[in-house]
Amino acid sequence: MSTCTLCGAEFGCAMADGSLEPCWCTALPPAVPVPQDAAGCWCPACLRAHIEAEQAKRQD
Repeated sequence: MSTCTLCGAEFGCAMADGSLEPCWCTALPPAVPVPQDAAGCWCPACLRAHIEAEQAKRQD
């Protein structure tokens, strides 16, 4: 189990859990920069919200 460094939620991370399956985050767009001050993994909700916000900025 991993803990989101942004909101503190617990979530499953295949890499941290030692799974042979790819992590859920590999299905998301890879071209979104994560802020440098955000060390560690984010939960699905936080990462998806960040991706959506970054995509919205690009469309404006």
